[in-house]
Amino acid sequence: MRTSKRAPYISAALMAVVYLLSSGLAVSDEKSSGGFDCRQLDRLETPASPIGWLERSLWASRCYLFQARGVRISGDGVRTLALSRAIRDGVEREAASYLDGPAVVYEGHGRIARDSLSGLAVGGVSPSASLPIIDNHYRVSLGGESRIAGRPSVRLDIEPLDSLRYGHRLWLDRSTGLPLKRVLIDADGQIIETFQMTELDQPTLYEGAVAFDASTEVPPQPWQLGWLPTGYRSLALPQASSIDSLPLGHRLYSDGLASFSVFIEPLATPDRALTPGLHRLGVSYAAVRHLRVAGRIYQVVVMGEVPPEVLRRVAAQVEYRPAVASQPRSATP
Repeated sequence: MRTSKRAPYISAALMAVVYLLSSGLAVSDEKSSGGFDCRQLDRLETPASPIGWLERSLWASRCYLFQARGVRISGDGVRTLALSRAIRDGVEREAASYLDGPAVVYEGHGRIARDSLSGLAVGGVSPSASLPIIDNHYRVSLGGESRIAGRPSVRLDIEPLDSLRYGHRLWLDRSTGLPLKRVLIDADGQIIETFQMTELDQPTLYEGAVAFDASTEVPPQPWQLGWLPTGYRSLALPQASSIDSLPLGHRLYSDGLASFSVFIEPLATPDRALTPGLHRLGVSYAAVRHLRVAGRIYQVVVMGEVPPEVLRRVAAQVEYRPAVASQPRSATP
């Protein structure tokens, strides 16, 4: 993945902008270790249920190649983007670039089970495992049909069952299942952000299998969350970082639909320090906290497209527990 040269937790805020590039859960085919044959999508019947449409969109967003134009509308204004998606030898390649305002280009590539870069972000988890989790914390219903980017679409209304997550409205292309539009909604029913395709060249189904990275268990870490919102779980990331003897993990947590990240870094120089508290970054927020550990100051940043009070509470209860990482793992029965 490549983004503009900014601090990692700031770059992560840009990832939400490219929702329509990678808007599905990162899924795996439990019946085959070689990946998922995208040609199977041609043989699927039109979904008959809201969950069926959601599952179809997860596969479609991984198997179709396209060029598109999009628009992002939020409190920061209106910006347009160019979007593209390709698959080469089973590996995804995607890009998004702003066409107005400050120049920002996002590029990503990887296999299916890597860290996804969107609201629908669950690495290495199949739909059969993820959809029941979503069903436990959201109410998914069909909201009618409309026309987006000149294409007939089906609307999904995804309503959270508590205050720990936002609501979503998704418009899925009736022909392919590709997500054409997303609206993010807060607890008061106010629209936080709208992102949609305005032009979509005829998408092409990839004639082959998309590959999966091996899903790995999240290793023990001394940095622990004292509080984790119900329904969220830790996901493995492709690479782990460390700082001296204190492992630094960019930790990712998701409930199957929404996600947030935890970043921790030592403050070697004052210019890296952010003011503790809550900061708004477009439609996302970042909760910042400074901790003193072994005579050094560490900066904790928790950010994502979840309610700001969730981020604040998570950051307030991040703890350093070195005994946790040193404990041996229990044997699997």
